[in-house]
Parts: sequence; C-alpha cells; structure tokens
Amino acid sequence: MSGIEELRVNGSRLWDSLMEVAKIGATPAGGCNRQALTVLDKAGRDLFCQWCRELGCTITVDRMGNIFARREGRDPGSLPVLTGSHLDTQLTGGKFDGVYGVLAGVEVLRTLDEAGISLYAPIELVVWTNEEGARFSPAMLGSGVWSGEFALEQAHAITDTGGCTVKSELESIGYLGARPANARPARAAFELHIEQGPILEAADIPIGIVTGVQGIRWYDLMIHGEACHAGPTPMDRRKDPFMALPPIQTALYSLTAEHAPWARVTFGNIRVEPGSRNTVPERLVLAVDLRHPDPDVLQIMDAAFRKLVDKHASCYSLEADIRLEWDSPPVSFDEQCIEAVREAVRRLDYPAMEMVSGAGHDAVYLSRVVPTAMIFVPCREGISHNEVEYAEPAHLEAGCNVLLHSILACAGSDRAYHAIP
Repeated sequence: MSGIEELRVNGSRLWDSLMEVAKIGATPAGGCNRQALTVLDKAGRDLFCQWCRELGCTITVDRMGNIFARREGRDPGSLPVLTGSHLDTQLTGGKFDGVYGVLAGVEVLRTLDEAGISLYAPIELVVWTNEEGARFSPAMLGSGVWSGEFALEQAHAITDTGGCTVKSELESIGYLGARPANARPARAAFELHIEQGPILEAADIPIGIVTGVQGIRWYDLMIHGEACHAGPTPMDRRKDPFMALPPIQTALYSLTAEHAPWARVTFGNIRVEPGSRNTVPERLVLAVDLRHPDPDVLQIMDAAFRKLVDKHASCYSLEADIRLEWDSPPVSFDEQCIEAVREAVRRLDYPAMEMVSGAGHDAVYLSRVVPTAMIFVPCREGISHNEVEYAEPAHLEAGCNVLLHSILACAGSDRAYHAIP
C-alpha cells in the first residue's frame, strides 16, 4: 500500500472520456438526449462495457439491465466496494448528470491499473438502469428493483408513452441479463455526482460531503368543479376549480418559507379536464412535489398541505382530493462511509462542506441495503437537467480523486471495513 497517499487520477483522460460519451445522443444545443433503453443508451452501455473489458473487468448484467463491471481483488471472496451511477439522460439533458459518476469509476480503475495496485477487496462499477425516469416512470428504477423497492415483474411491465415495456426494450437493446436483480452484500457503496444545485458554487467549495438526501413526496392534487359553458354561465354561479388554485399555491409557497432554508415545493405539471377552450373545467390535476431533509418537518408540511387545500377548496364550494404518488423518506448515509469521504478530503487537502442532497439518486435505494455515501462537485449556476449543464474539469478531477481515496480506504485492507486513520 506504499505510495497510495500520493495516488491521483488523470483529469485530462477523465474529461476526454466524458466528451467521448457526450457524442452519443449529442443535441444541437450542446447537451445529450440518451434516454433509457433506446439505441443511444445501448451505444453508451456498449462503450462502457468495452472500456471495462479492456481493463480486465468481468461484465455481468442483471434482469433489470443493471451492468456490473468487476475488478477482482486479492480475496475474491471478500465483499466488494460498489461505485457508479447512470448513463441515461433527460430529453434535454447535459453531459455530466449521472455519466460523471460512471466514468469517474472507469478512471479510478484505470489509475489503479497504471499504478499496478491490487486491492484486497473487489471493486464493482455499476451502471443503473433508468435513473432519470424520463422515458419510464418512476425514476431510479434499476436501483429500486435491486434494493427491493420495486418488484421485478412490476418494473418489467412499465410502459413508455408509445406502449413499449421496460422488458421489451431491455430485450431489444440486448441488455436483459440473466443475473438476478437482487441486492448482494457489499463493504460500501459510493456515488459521485454533480450537485445539480448552486450551493457549492456559491460557497466556492469544490467538494460536497453528502450526509443524506432530502425526503421527497409527490402528490396529485385534484380539484373537482362542474363543467359548464364559458359564455352563458355567470362568474358567481360557477364551480371553477381554477378559482381555488392561486390561493393554494400561494399558501404552499408560504409554507416552504416557514420551513426555510431546506423546504421545497414545485408544481411540475397541470392537467385540465375536459380541456376545452370554452368550457369551465370539471377537474384539474396539479402535480405537487414537497421536499425536506427532516422527516418530522416533512410530515408537518404534509398535514399543512392537506389542511390548506380543504380550506381553500371549500371557500369556492369545491371538493378536492390529494393522492400520494411517491414517498421517498429522508435518507441518512452510513457514518463510516461518510468518514471515508471526510478522510479522503483531508488527505487530498481539498476545501469541502457537508451537505444534504436536494435531489434523489440511486444512492437513496442503495443505502437501504448496503453502507452508502455520496460525493458532490459543483455545476455552473447549479443548472442541471438542461443542455447547458457544465462542470469545471478541475472540480471533476478533484471529485474523482476523492472517490479514488474513499474506495482505497474501504477496499485496500483485509480487515473489516474501517476508514483509514
């Protein structure tokens, strides 16, 4: 293990790898459209597998299309250290979301090979299927099945807007694997990612030590009115669901202000029924996203949301229902894995801050079954899920070095995992 303290990744090679994959699904505006289980996703997967095979890794694919590239350790029976993220993108995605965590893992393996370092424990570099949820909903589907959050048959039956199922598309691109899509024990798991928010850049800090992930609740708010003709029906005789919408939204914005700075509310989609220009709507459906890292505060927000909806709907003689579509509780990452990241940062002498992720990641589901932590680097103006998404090469290199030394702390010893003192 001598000389490991001085080991560093090749930042230029990491950048070149990112730009090579960015060509797959490149958009005219400079981003990427490489949606899950498309021919472009297949091309990205194929290139990843090629690079990993060139490094001597064994490639296996499970029934959800999750790819595991294994670099063997001196003790093949030892529990592996997992790292990775995803290759799929949004329709108008960027060059770094997800793919950075995958290709940083490739760079770690290349660095270890160049240095001739054989670690005690195996490393498994993972590509998780359909993290974005852009084509198949919900998001984080591959890691969700692997961790036991979703049943395999349920996930296989999910369809896109064209009626294609997850299973049929896995078969179509040749990534319906034979390995069971079930969690197996691991020493640790690390996911490296761009922050997708503005906090690190605003603080001029290159590394985020992520201690957990905000709780997320997705709702469909349905406000029921009465359809009637837009012309003959006087305003004071209408049961128009839009009348209750502005005060509900204003009250929800006020609710997040009460629980600042971490509370979040987003209205991501609205559907009107029947959707005719000259008909007062019979119903509107509003997608509401509430977030907070404290489970007690998130529950308080949930109760307040329900109460204010009842109040404002009744003011206009309307009825309203709230349907909980998805509940992802707040996550606290494993303390030993967090300490491995802290020690890597100290060893590398990088400025860093501890923070909570505002976005969901595959690490959320992994943390339920294996010890897990995350590492963040800044992205310009906090912009992500956007073709202008950008991260500085120096920050990407720094994050990859932190990942390298976090993995070394966990995989480099024959003892049960403890962070290097």
